[in-house]
Amino acid sequence: MKDVIESCGVPHPEVNWIFVEGAPADFSHVLRQDAAVDVYPVGMTTAASAAHALQHEHANRFVADGHLGKLTRSLRLLGFDTAYHNEWDDARLLDIMQTEQRALLTRDRRLLMHSIVQDGYCPRSDQPLEQTIEVIRRFHLADEFKPFTRCLHCNGQLHPVDKAAIVDQLEPLTRIHYDEFRMCADCRQIFWRGSHFAKLTALVERLRGDANKGTSSSRPTY
Repeated sequence: MKDVIESCGVPHPEVNWIFVEGAPADFSHVLRQDAAVDVYPVGMTTAASAAHALQHEHANRFVADGHLGKLTRSLRLLGFDTAYHNEWDDARLLDIMQTEQRALLTRDRRLLMHSIVQDGYCPRSDQPLEQTIEVIRRFHLADEFKPFTRCLHCNGQLHPVDKAAIVDQLEPLTRIHYDEFRMCADCRQIFWRGSHFAKLTALVERLRGDANKGTSSSRPTY
C-alpha cells in the first residue's frame, strides 16, 4: 500500500488513515485485486478511532533540510530543538532523524518517502513564516512555545550568565545600557534584550495568534 500511495506523489508520513473497501489498513497491506481505497491526511477528521491512525500527531524535535534555514531560525526562536546545517546531504539528514528521533522537515517529497521516515512534513508554502505556522499546526505546538531559550545560530540552549563574567566581551554601549544576558551553552554566543527584542517578541505573538486561528490552510493538498 505504501508504494501504491507514493506512486501518486503522496509521502507516507502525511497519510494518517487508509481504508480498503471500508476496512482500516496500514502501509504493509497488499492489494491483490481491484479495490476502493480511501486515504486521509493528518488533520482530517474521520470516523476511524485513534487505534487505526498511522501517524503521531505530535513532535517537538526536528531536523530540517538545507533549504529551510529561515524556518529553522523561526522554530529555534520559539524554543523548538531544530537540527540544521545547509551542507547536510540526504543520508546525513536521515541518519540524524533516526538516531536522534527527530521529525524530518523537507520540501523534497522523495526524501519523505524513504521507508525509515516515521515523522515528517513537507511545508507547502515557500514563505518562512507560513512554513512555521504549518509546522506548528501539524504537530500541535501552539501551547509549547518557549521563546528565547535556544540559540538561533547553533540550536544550543541559552542560560543566564552574570554580566561580570562576560563584561570584557561586550561593546561599550551594551555594557552601559544592559544588565541581563544569556549565553549559548554550545557556541558561547551572548544574547541580550537589545533594540531588536521588541520585533522578535511581536513576531512570536503573531505566530502564536496565526497558529491558533483555525487549520484549514494547513491541510495537506496534492
